[in-house]
Amino acid sequence: MLATLRSAVIVGVDAHPVQIEVDVSFGLPAFTMVGLPDATVKESRDRVRAAIRNSGFEFPPHRITVNLAPADLRKAGSSFDLPIALGLLAAGGGLTNPVVQDTLVLGELSLDGGINPIRGVLPIAVAARRAGVSRLMVADQNAAEAQVVDGLRLYPVRSLAEAVEALNQPGLAPRPTPAPQSPVATQDAPDLSDVRGQHLPRRALEVTAAGAHNLLLLGPPGAGKTMLARRLPGILPPLSFDEALDASAIHSVAGLLGPGGLLTTRPFRAPHHTVSHTALVGGGANPRPGEISLAHHGVLFLDELPEFDRRALEVLRQPLEEGQVTISRAARAVVFPARFVLVAAMNPCPCGFAGDDHRVCRCTPAQLGRYRARLSGPLRDRIDLVVDVPAVPASALGDVPPGEASAAVLQRVAAARQRQEARATELGAARNADLRGERARRVLTPTPDGARLLRTAAERLRLSARAYHRV
Repeated sequence: MLATLRSAVIVGVDAHPVQIEVDVSFGLPAFTMVGLPDATVKESRDRVRAAIRNSGFEFPPHRITVNLAPADLRKAGSSFDLPIALGLLAAGGGLTNPVVQDTLVLGELSLDGGINPIRGVLPIAVAARRAGVSRLMVADQNAAEAQVVDGLRLYPVRSLAEAVEALNQPGLAPRPTPAPQSPVATQDAPDLSDVRGQHLPRRALEVTAAGAHNLLLLGPPGAGKTMLARRLPGILPPLSFDEALDASAIHSVAGLLGPGGLLTTRPFRAPHHTVSHTALVGGGANPRPGEISLAHHGVLFLDELPEFDRRALEVLRQPLEEGQVTISRAARAVVFPARFVLVAAMNPCPCGFAGDDHRVCRCTPAQLGRYRARLSGPLRDRIDLVVDVPAVPASALGDVPPGEASAAVLQRVAAARQRQEARATELGAARNADLRGERARRVLTPTPDGARLLRTAAERLRLSARAYHRV
């Protein structure tokens, strides 16, 4: 007998529908799986057999063939355990509804028949709604993120027996699930009032937040570069629902989505300088999102920028320019979104005291040249603001009034973002950092003195066309 169920697989951050066809026929007992399954999918045979028996059902002692269609799409992950088990029960008569076309089933089985959570439920739920699927069956722990998507009748189940009961009784009311958190919750970030002095870097941070520009902080150790960078999320506008959905889908695929089911604050990723280029941009045999994609709609902070591997830094060029990164493999190419604000910090020299009026720099010219050469010209050309962060004098660290709070700065940033969004329909770009060429010239008209200053600076500093437009 043949049974058919619907499921899905994640490729990159996109969900692709998969048809699970289970055929049980007379013959010598065997369990064959076709349709390009990888090792994790093939291992489901043993999990499914034990889960069925330990749940009180009979495992069919016949020839079993499982087809995962389409056959040219590589299947990976443990999310097919539950649909395969239900297909076996349906083909053997354990289900009264052997063809369930309006239900998409996901879940990893434990040996006792329990259902464990999987990664990537949120993008699968979005794809299911677009495909017209009316019901979604997932593990109980995945219910919160699946409920973010409207228009689906959700069935969170904790065991194989519960899943069988839900399919045998299509009219059964689904168990209540907690409501997802709001994506516009208050930003939980350190406050900018903690920063003493540093008026120019604070202004640069505000400009960065207002226009989503890339920023490089240059200064001696202990000047407050990291402190400033970690306060940037607190002055960024809250995530819109669409932005929260996009960012949450990436975190769901990576297995980093919290229990609320939806990100409520902008991501802030700060990888260590020992990170590999694959971990930074994503990749692997089955491509997974990297740090730059996890920072989508948020901030990527690279502290001690010259200490990063040169190859890891150079792969940032495409995502900084295009807002996405393409990972190409032999079978297919995967596109990961990566529209983030880059904030980097570095010392002026290896010892950190070049240009300091009170401490002596002991670096040789050769050491200084090698240190600065670690940041290539093409990458530096994509950084909008390079700001000196001087050492803070002791007089500014004592009993002095706190600086301006993040809430006040956020109001100005939000007003600037609203003006940019108002012209987005006309220009096709909602952020200042995304303006290029003719679109930039239509809204940016410097005064004669300003144009003369820009032209002089471009000639003396040998600015490239890209740097000229960014300025």
